[in-house]
Amino acid sequence: MSDTQTLIDNRPPSVAALFIDRVAATPDGEAYRYPVPSASGEGPDDWKSLSWGQAAERVYAIAAGLIALGVQPEERVALSSATRVEWILIDLGVMCAGAATTTVYPSTNAEESAFILADSESRILIAEDAEQLAKARERRTELPDLAHVIVIDPAGVEPAEGDDPEGWIITLADLEARGNELLAKTPDAVTERVSAITADQLATLIYTSGTTGRPKGVRLPHDNWSYMAKATVSTGLINADDVQYLWLPLAHVFGKVLTSGQIEVGHVTAVDGRIDKIIENLPVVQPTYMAAVPRIFEKVYNGVASKARAGGGAKYKIFLWAAGVAREYAKVSQDNFRRTGKASVPFVLGAKHKVADALVFSKIREAFGGRLRACVSGSAALAPDIGYFFAGAGVHILEGYGLTETSAASFVNPGEAYRTGTVGKPLPGTEVRIADDGEILLRGPGVMEGYHKLPDKTEEVLESDGWIHTGDIGELSADGYLRITDRKKDLIKTSGGKYVAPAEVEGQFKAVCPFVSNILVHGADRNFCTALIALDGPTILNWAAENGLEGKSYADVVAAPQTVELIDGYVKRLNEGLQRWQTIKKFRLLPRDLDVEHGELTPSLKLKRPVVEREYQGLIDDMYAGSREA
Repeated sequence: MSDTQTLIDNRPPSVAALFIDRVAATPDGEAYRYPVPSASGEGPDDWKSLSWGQAAERVYAIAAGLIALGVQPEERVALSSATRVEWILIDLGVMCAGAATTTVYPSTNAEESAFILADSESRILIAEDAEQLAKARERRTELPDLAHVIVIDPAGVEPAEGDDPEGWIITLADLEARGNELLAKTPDAVTERVSAITADQLATLIYTSGTTGRPKGVRLPHDNWSYMAKATVSTGLINADDVQYLWLPLAHVFGKVLTSGQIEVGHVTAVDGRIDKIIENLPVVQPTYMAAVPRIFEKVYNGVASKARAGGGAKYKIFLWAAGVAREYAKVSQDNFRRTGKASVPFVLGAKHKVADALVFSKIREAFGGRLRACVSGSAALAPDIGYFFAGAGVHILEGYGLTETSAASFVNPGEAYRTGTVGKPLPGTEVRIADDGEILLRGPGVMEGYHKLPDKTEEVLESDGWIHTGDIGELSADGYLRITDRKKDLIKTSGGKYVAPAEVEGQFKAVCPFVSNILVHGADRNFCTALIALDGPTILNWAAENGLEGKSYADVVAAPQTVELIDGYVKRLNEGLQRWQTIKKFRLLPRDLDVEHGELTPSLKLKRPVVEREYQGLIDDMYAGSREA
């Protein structure tokens, strides 16, 4: 048996047990960094640290506080908060109490929040602030199981409002104080709970942000996370000397899985969920690795291109030349590595790359903090041309793949041997097969127990022998690399009988057009494909200011003939590389960008196709008006 398999087979029953082991092994080692506004309220944030021992004091106090409130094993404690260090400490506290965390995005509206709290039968809600508390107050009559709301940031929160029951609202500080009182009397209260946790005990309930209907609660037992901790570390992607920058929403399974591997290996994690602070934080944190969704890399790429264009024609030509060199360098070096085990390139290409590095690439790496060894990208497909650009610039993006139903990480690209355009190889212990219709099926210790209180829905995707239907279409290379081609339900069949993978076309357009933010390709049962295109606000407004549209609003800019002509040029360039039936015959620019607030994107920034198509049905109909539908 291999060392990796032994590591996975001998995993403890829970991450709570792993956490106790980590604290015992490196109590004085740095665990977390987190930002604190400067005393003056101006200038950059101060960053504070918690050692593993200090983190444990808070985690045990939270766990004991929940025990003091009567929380029993597997009972649900909901957590509605943005990504911050307290999120991690609370989640660990819930697990160490033997309970289960119900994750709620802070952007979720009151109605859907109430549905999640009621469906999960959560006994406690831990709310970030007055805004999250207000949602529970608004729907409190629908939440008979909710015994307490614990508020992390109590600023602006009245202790009691209207008919709030006495003691219904507690601050996090009060909860920890109660926990410390219990620990003073019963020092083993938490460790006894942890030692009683079984591998099949519920640890996390994550509600999928479905495109239609109510979200489904995915039941993930403790063993899922213990397996993920061991399996992700066994890939060699992370080590004890790493510094991770964690900004992803921890209510999402992709963010959550990153906390498990960290506990196993013991590296530092800098936590700050404010997306608008990423550019400012990276040079301060200087991470060695970070995870992100493709939209972040697309925005960085568009920003670099826009800045080059603003610098004048000469600078923009240099950027375009350097981008071409980066892509060629990455493709050649990856091909050579695949064939020979060495990422070598011809002398002339190497010389070009050296010049491009001095002029362009080194500045990109500096913007990421200068120490970045690799980024992990997931949640949606990354356009290969964008992946090749960053690879050639020395920012190595390792795509991975998984579902909420498989605890996030089922595949990941293997370090130096990564291949842009694929999601890599399965984690040790995870099996994969491709069904006759091309659907990817997975089996392994990361697969969910099932959907909460939905046995019929569980049976639709989870076979009795453990294989789960992912709903994604893909191809496996001879040596085990997986390429995702599309969502099974998103494949378009034109009225001419041709199949089109919209995500593939959309990804290619994002690599061609530096102004695009989101694009939706439409064409099911139509005789040609069309597209709805949303532009990136800052990038297109910068262009507008230089092209006679200065001072115009976003909506006015995208409606202007010269903007439509600009984007039409990129659509024509896209079409040059497509099969005839894939080409975009018509497009419409949207009057605003798509976003989470309007329900068009999931919190992990994935496109909700049915929502967008429904909202802009008029524009779609207009594009097909007068055409002969077969």
